[in-house]
Amino acid sequence: METHELSAHRAYPPLMVSAVRASIISRDENWLRLRWRIEGSGKLVVPPFAGRGRADELWRTTCFELFLKPDGGEAYSEFNLSPSERWAAYDFSSRRDGMENRPAPREPDCTMRQGSSFAIFDAAIPAAALPRSDCDAGLTCVLEEEGGIKSFWALYHPQDEPDFHDPACFTARLPARTTS
Repeated sequence: METHELSAHRAYPPLMVSAVRASIISRDENWLRLRWRIEGSGKLVVPPFAGRGRADELWRTTCFELFLKPDGGEAYSEFNLSPSERWAAYDFSSRRDGMENRPAPREPDCTMRQGSSFAIFDAAIPAAALPRSDCDAGLTCVLEEEGGIKSFWALYHPQDEPDFHDPACFTARLPARTTS
């Protein structure tokens, strides 16, 4: 398991959330398993259950995201995962250009669990929906808290405004799945 500390963008501080950690738990022939742990989640707004299915603009409320940029090019993929169980997957030919829906043979699994002072969001993305090569990865989330306060969490924030699509944010690595 590989865990990464995310930081909130300085222009959009959270209300009560004090820390977010994102983990790449495992990758096998069927699934990539990820986990986000949110500390100080007492005022977190969790989208209501909507059932599985693709949906756009999930980032407008609490949403968890994975960006994967295969080695050797500008193209990358974005996966949006909601506690509502809605999801989206996109391919871009370069930064914010050439957006198309990314095929996924199975729907991701998404589960949100809330404790008294923390929340855990687990996601499993079908391996067949992922790029096949080694990738730079960006682990991010948008967290909405009561009163419409949104904070934007990423591995790195290189600009004055949040931009999860900035390749400088892709500081983690996801190696290609090895076959035995």
